[in-house]
Amino acid sequence: MKLDHIAVAGATRAEATMAVEEALGVALQPGGAHPAFGTHNALLGLADGIYLEAIAIDPAAPPPGRPRWFDLDRFSGRARLTNWICASDDLDAELAALGPEVGDPLELTRGDLNWRMAVPANGILPFDNLHPALIEWQSPVHPSDMLAVSGCALHRLIVCHPEARALATHLAPHLNDDRIVFETGPALLRAEIDTPRGLRVLA
Repeated sequence: MKLDHIAVAGATRAEATMAVEEALGVALQPGGAHPAFGTHNALLGLADGIYLEAIAIDPAAPPPGRPRWFDLDRFSGRARLTNWICASDDLDAELAALGPEVGDPLELTRGDLNWRMAVPANGILPFDNLHPALIEWQSPVHPSDMLAVSGCALHRLIVCHPEARALATHLAPHLNDDRIVFETGPALLRAEIDTPRGLRVLA
């Protein structure tokens, strides 16, 4: 599997978008809605086929009837980087290897995009939501191909957790990316991103 995108959550989409734009000094593009989870997003294309989404509960959407992904039902506080998502060509095989706590595969759509994604029944990913969410794209075009060039690129993604070593060992057979660093400490994500204005940090 490989890194696909990172997610900044906010109490509102506007707050999440503003947090990214202020941190990186670049503008996000409109995204869309996710009817299955009652959320909506805005997007930023990064280099190397990666992208960033600013995501929040959509106040205009009806309740989804199940816990929302990315643990958004319990979100509070400032907008911040909360999740990282990895893509796989064989989601079922990855889930069999990584364990049922990562979630059950769901068939999802947004506009012309189609994908399968593993979402835990309670919306909470292992390791305090710092285990990557897993996705398998089924559309011929990846979302990053639809986004304008921003001049931004992921330099490093720091995954900090009290059990960082265990998480790194758990993922090692499946993920090989020198940009992803595991550090022992309080549970949080931090992204170092090269921008047209220099290296910026998003946390």
